[in-house]
Amino acid sequence: MKTSNLKIKKNYFEKIKKFQKYNEAYYNKSDPIVDDAIYDSLKNEILELEKTYSFLNSKESPSNYVGYKPSKNFKKVKHKIPMLSLNNAFNKDDLINFEKKIINFLNFKNTFEIEYSAEPKIDGISASLFYKEGKFVHGISRGDGVEGEDITANLSTINDIPKILKGKNIPTEIDIRGEVFIKNTDFEKLKEKFANPRNAASGSLRQKDPQKTKKIPLNFIAYTFGFSKNLNVKTQNDFLKNLKNWGFKINKFNRIIKGVDDLIKTHSEIEDKRKEIDFDIDGIVYKINDLVLQKRLGFIANAPRWAIAHKFSSNKSISEILKIEIQVGRTGALTPVAKIKPVNIGGVLVSNATLHNEDEIERKDIRIGDVVTVERAGDVIPRVISVNTKKRDINSKKFDFPKKCPSCGSSTVKEYNKTTKKFDAVRRCINDGYGCEKIAIEKIKHFVSKEAFNIDGFGKKIVENFWTLKIIRYPQDIFNLDYQKISNLEGWGKLSVSNLKYSIEQKKNIPFSKFIYALGIRHIGQENAKLISKVLKNSENFFNLGKKNNFNELLNIDGIGDTQIKSIKEFFSSKKNLTVLSELKKNLNITSEKKILKNGILNEKTFMFTGKLINISRAEAKSLVEKNSGKIVSNVNNKLDYLIVGDKPTNRKLNEAKNLNINIISQIEFFKMLNIKDS
Repeated sequence: MKTSNLKIKKNYFEKIKKFQKYNEAYYNKSDPIVDDAIYDSLKNEILELEKTYSFLNSKESPSNYVGYKPSKNFKKVKHKIPMLSLNNAFNKDDLINFEKKIINFLNFKNTFEIEYSAEPKIDGISASLFYKEGKFVHGISRGDGVEGEDITANLSTINDIPKILKGKNIPTEIDIRGEVFIKNTDFEKLKEKFANPRNAASGSLRQKDPQKTKKIPLNFIAYTFGFSKNLNVKTQNDFLKNLKNWGFKINKFNRIIKGVDDLIKTHSEIEDKRKEIDFDIDGIVYKINDLVLQKRLGFIANAPRWAIAHKFSSNKSISEILKIEIQVGRTGALTPVAKIKPVNIGGVLVSNATLHNEDEIERKDIRIGDVVTVERAGDVIPRVISVNTKKRDINSKKFDFPKKCPSCGSSTVKEYNKTTKKFDAVRRCINDGYGCEKIAIEKIKHFVSKEAFNIDGFGKKIVENFWTLKIIRYPQDIFNLDYQKISNLEGWGKLSVSNLKYSIEQKKNIPFSKFIYALGIRHIGQENAKLISKVLKNSENFFNLGKKNNFNELLNIDGIGDTQIKSIKEFFSSKKNLTVLSELKKNLNITSEKKILKNGILNEKTFMFTGKLINISRAEAKSLVEKNSGKIVSNVNNKLDYLIVGDKPTNRKLNEAKNLNINIISQIEFFKMLNIKDS
């Protein structure tokens, strides 16, 4: 490993160690040893380093906490409905794109005005309160979104949380969600004990003794619900009114708004009032007001389609580019990063900024030594947005983007995109995955990542260290570690080695879809991996794709196109990848996908759409099929049961369906099958 990288790692882990020291003093001893500015500055320095250098990671990093690190002091409880995160918007274009996607999914006309509930985003600690027959039963922290901590006793000390709901229209069961926070005026009396208002709220909720929590002036504002039974409301605004009637506090700055222009206007007005508000907010959340539309829109990945967080304005500053480094990612992508003179942007010390790709450097003519404007918007990685050419040195030279991989020396290429008929902006190393050191390391990091094998205690830091010590070179090495050798390493004791071994053994059982995703095949993300696993059913069929060269099975998967199939073919054409698969097969128990409940109206029936549908988008229609246990296919063949025809259908598909005697039905007939009235 290069000396510079070792220095960077050393600096990083020193900061992590210091950060843990601060946290121990704050969380465990309730005696902070630094003030707010120092704590936040260190935290942000760690996050900036991780964003800039992909080889940096630590289990103790603030980037690995969702709300706060789970505590052993409390019982862990799963949320009935996960507490998901929100996608972010930073400008008008982001909001226009957000609204456009909603209109397209719902198949509304472009003139349709969407009504939003705009609610200031409180910078506090999320909590979920479960009520049964109107009585407060228990409260859970957000945790990692899927599983939180039972902090009922501590939440019960907050006066804003009613023990019994009053008023009308109270559901039989409901999981009410909101934010626990401390007012800035109250924090003035506590600032010697806590780092900042948010940490004060977090630390108070994690006290072992509820009596200590009771002494802290915690507040709670409710804003949504997760699980509910017999809830009778039609809009988010109605729900907020019910919350108030039931005894909860809601945000007085909540508004109902139509149109992106008014969203921007409201955002600006609330941002100007931030200093007048007695608690911290970091943006505005826009939610589709109509709950029926929310249900139709559903979720993608880990966020709802129907809501977005509009963060407050970005911060900018001027700096100088000291050098440009090229990082190599898991898929071979070469990403340029500008090392700049450290500059404070919005209270964060920034020393790195992304340059995105080769085309971006050429378009902006970015050079080493340039004076540039750097922007940092919310949690987005800082980026160079413009160059001041007037301050450029006359001897300045254009940056020569490397045509060889800086890691392995292989050639790099820009691939031609047949769809856009343009060459990609990103240049990539052509080396076969594990033949390039940087790519191999990133692939193994992906393999053990949370969304893949999720091996506890085997984070990016461990991958880096074990690679340097030549303990691992391929994913299968993880399951054949020399634990005796590891126990002799600095920082590894019998207990930590035993814990690592236990974690790895536990992960030898893995769902089929997660296994596919863990392989890191380009263009095969979590959703595509799930689609493939459902069709192939088991890992043996997946392993046989390469042996039998039978990739036709993938052609009929709706959502898997030529690009994905090409990537899978390339993956199986590599001897190294085949060896990896063979070795993993020996070590793992890859469990088949759980069968989908076969109780829907469309059970065991396959469908395909052609032509424009009326009052419903193609995406929503497909969603309806799947929700009712049906299956979508992408080609007309003997496996197709119904071809649903809309306006101006494709003649080729119609003729193929007729030749194969496939049922050809209209949208009205399709709706009748689902007992839906045509609108």
